[in-house]
Amino acid sequence: MKHKIIYVLLLVFMACNTTKNIPEGSYLLDDFSIKHDTKNATSDLEDFVRQQPNSSLLIFGKVGLGIYNMAGQDTSKWITRIIRKIGEAPVIFSNTQTAISANQLRKQLNNQGYLNAVADTTLKIKGKKISVTYNLKGGTPYLIRNYRYTLSDTTMTRIMSRVPIKPLLGKGDMFDMDMLEQERIQVNNIMRNVGYFDFSKEYLYFKADTTLNSHEVDLYLDIYPRKDSLPYTRYKINKVTVISGLNTLNSATDGRQLGNRWFFRNADTTEVKGIKIIRGRNNFLRNSAITRNNFLRGDTYYSDFALNRTYEGYGKIGAIKQTNIDVHPSSEDSTKLDATITLLPANAHWFSTAVDGTNSAGDLGIAPSISYQHQNLFNGGERLNIKLKGAYEFITGSKNTDLMNQSFYEYGIETSLSFPMFLLPWLQRSWREQPSATTQFSIGLNNQHRPEYTRQFFNGTISYGWSSKRNTLRHGLDVIDINYIRMPWMSDSLYSNISENPLLKESYNDQLVARTAYSFTLVNNRRLTALYPTYTLRGSLEVAGVLPRIATSISKAKPDESGQKNILGVVYAEYVKGSIDYARTFYFSKRHSLAYHVGLGLAHPYGNSDVLPFERRFFAGGANSVRGWSTRSLGPGSYKRSTQNGMETDFVNQTGDMKLEFSIENRMKVSELFEFAQFIDAGNIWTLKNYESQPGGQFTFNSFYKEIAVAYGLGLRLDLGFLLIRFDLGTKAYDPGQDQSDRFVMFKRPLKNMAFHFGIGYPF
Repeated sequence: MKHKIIYVLLLVFMACNTTKNIPEGSYLLDDFSIKHDTKNATSDLEDFVRQQPNSSLLIFGKVGLGIYNMAGQDTSKWITRIIRKIGEAPVIFSNTQTAISANQLRKQLNNQGYLNAVADTTLKIKGKKISVTYNLKGGTPYLIRNYRYTLSDTTMTRIMSRVPIKPLLGKGDMFDMDMLEQERIQVNNIMRNVGYFDFSKEYLYFKADTTLNSHEVDLYLDIYPRKDSLPYTRYKINKVTVISGLNTLNSATDGRQLGNRWFFRNADTTEVKGIKIIRGRNNFLRNSAITRNNFLRGDTYYSDFALNRTYEGYGKIGAIKQTNIDVHPSSEDSTKLDATITLLPANAHWFSTAVDGTNSAGDLGIAPSISYQHQNLFNGGERLNIKLKGAYEFITGSKNTDLMNQSFYEYGIETSLSFPMFLLPWLQRSWREQPSATTQFSIGLNNQHRPEYTRQFFNGTISYGWSSKRNTLRHGLDVIDINYIRMPWMSDSLYSNISENPLLKESYNDQLVARTAYSFTLVNNRRLTALYPTYTLRGSLEVAGVLPRIATSISKAKPDESGQKNILGVVYAEYVKGSIDYARTFYFSKRHSLAYHVGLGLAHPYGNSDVLPFERRFFAGGANSVRGWSTRSLGPGSYKRSTQNGMETDFVNQTGDMKLEFSIENRMKVSELFEFAQFIDAGNIWTLKNYESQPGGQFTFNSFYKEIAVAYGLGLRLDLGFLLIRFDLGTKAYDPGQDQSDRFVMFKRPLKNMAFHFGIGYPF
C-alpha cells in the first residue's frame, strides 16, 4: 500500500510540475484543437499545425515533460543532462508558429476545394499554460463540372481513349489537389505501361477554369511539349540478356570479381524464346525457370508492369539472393531498349534449430525442432523442407515416479516439396507458368503419448496456390488433404468416458479425413488518400469424404454394426464446411482509426458422420475471437462449462458447427511506438444437432440472439515497424453460459470475468 501511495504522489508531482521551467512572460503550449465547418475534409488537418504540445500518455499526463523538469537548471552536471535527454523539453508557445499554422490550415482547405476558406485563432490562458483553437471556415466548396483529356500528343490521346480505366475525377467531385495528383499518377502509370519508358508525371499539368461564378470548375489535363517539339518516344524492347549466377553487384575488393572470372571462364551462352542466357560452370537455374519468370520480351512495348512482374517472379525463388535489371537505350536503335538481368545465387542449403517453451493449462514443457531446407532442388527454384520435431510436457499433480508414464511427449516429422508453378500438364502454358503459381506436396507423421492414450497422426496434402487481380486476390486449393488418426492404445478410464460422450468418441477413435478445400483472401490496401478506407475479405469451402464415398460405392462396401462404412477397417468422415470473414478499417487521421469485422462459419456432418471431426469444429474465445473469454472457453450456445468431468471433457464439448462473430475496435496511436485500443466483441458458437453432452448448445432461431456473448476491453500495441505486438485485456459483459437472470455480468466480479491475451498483429 505504501508503494502505491508513493507512485500516485509521484504522478501528481509530475503532472503539477509541468510549468516549472517556463520563463516569465512565456506560456507552455498545453493543447490545441481545430474547429471547422468542412464536412468533406479528406486529410489529417493536425499534421499542418507547426507547433505541437508535449506528448501525453493517457491518464499519466505529460510524463516526458515531468521528467525533464525534475532535472534541475545546472546543465554542467552530467545527471542533469541525462535526465533532460530522457525527458522532453517544454514547448513554449510561439505567436509566429501559430500564425504559420493557421495559414497552412487555410491553404490545405484551399487544396481540398475550399478556395474561399479563412482561418483565425482563439487563445485561452490559464496560469502559465495556453491552449490554441484554430477556427476554420471553408465556405462553399468548388466542385468539378467537366473533366476532359486534352493531351497535345495525338498518340497518347488515342491510347487514353482505348484504355479501359476510368478517370479518378468526374462531375460533382471536389476540386481536391490530392485527387488531381492521384489522377496524374494514374495517367503516368498508363503511359509507362504502353512504351513510354522515360515518361514522368511532371510532364502532365491541369488547366482549371474557375470563372463560372457558380463554385464549379471545368478541368482539363494536358502535357508539356518536349524541348525539341518532337513527339514523346514510345520504346520497344530489343535485346534481353540474362546472366545467371554472376555477381556483378560488388566491387573487386572482396574477391568476387576474380571468382566470377574463374566461374565464367567457359561460360555457356544459349538463346531461348528470344532471350540470351549466359551461365557459368554450374547449372544454377534451368532455362525454363529463367524464361517463365521473365516478362521483358523482345519486340514488345516497354512496360513497368512487366518489369515489376519480372522482379516479383525471380524474387519468389529462394535460390536467388538478388535480382538486378538494367534497362537502357539500345545502341542499335534509338527507339528501342536493351535489358540485362543479373541473377545472384543464394545459399541453397539452410539448417535451423529451435527450442520453444510450452504452457498448456499450467503444464510446462519444451518443444525442440531441427529443420533443413534445400531452396533449389532441381535447379528450378523448388524447395524441399524437412523438419524433425518433438515435445515434452510435465503433467502436474501426478505421484508416479516414472517420468515417461506421468508426462506427455510427442515426436514427428514434416516434409514438403514445393514447385514455383502449376504441375498440371493439361493447363495452357500461360496459366501453368504464371509467377504467383505454386504446387506443394507435403507428408507428415506424428506420435502423441499421454498417460491416458497413445495417438498417431498421418497426413498428406497436394495443394496449389496462385494470385490474381495484381496480387490483391490470393487463392488456395487443397486438391486432396488426407489425415489418418490412429489410436493404438487408451486407458480403461478414458474408454469408459468416451463411450458415454459422442464428441469424445469421435475425437479418440481411428478415423480417416479426406478433404478437398478452396480458400481465398481479397485485400484492398490501395489508399488514394491518407484517410481512404481499406478492407479484407476471406472465405473458404471444404468438402470431406467424396473420394472415400466413391471408393466404397465402387467396392460395394457394407456398413459396420454402427452403420458406418469403412476403408481398410477405418471409418471415414463426411462433412461440408464454409466460412466467410469481412474486415474494414476507416481512418479519421494518421493516428486514429476504427476497424470492424464480421465472421460467419457453418459446418454440417452428413452420411458417414454424425459429429464433425474435432479438429474441423469451430471454437470461440481467444486473442482473435471474443476476447472476454480465454481460448476455446466460450459456448456452444448457453452450454455451462462442466466442472466434474475434468478439463479434457470440457475442451471437447466447447466446440460447435456454427460460428458468428462481430468486433469493433477504436485504435489511437499516442506515439510512433505505442498504440492504445478500445474494443467490443460479440459472438458465439452453436451446434446444428442436439447433442446430449452439450445441453443448450443447439442453434435455434427463436433463442440464438439471447446467446450472443458480449465482451469489452482495452489493448496496448507495440508497433516495431516490421512487427506489431499486441496485449489485450477483455472483460465479459454478457455471459450466455450463466442462468438467464445472471447473464449481465459487466459490473460483477470484474477480475474473475477478465481474460488477458497476447498476439502478433492486429486481430482483424
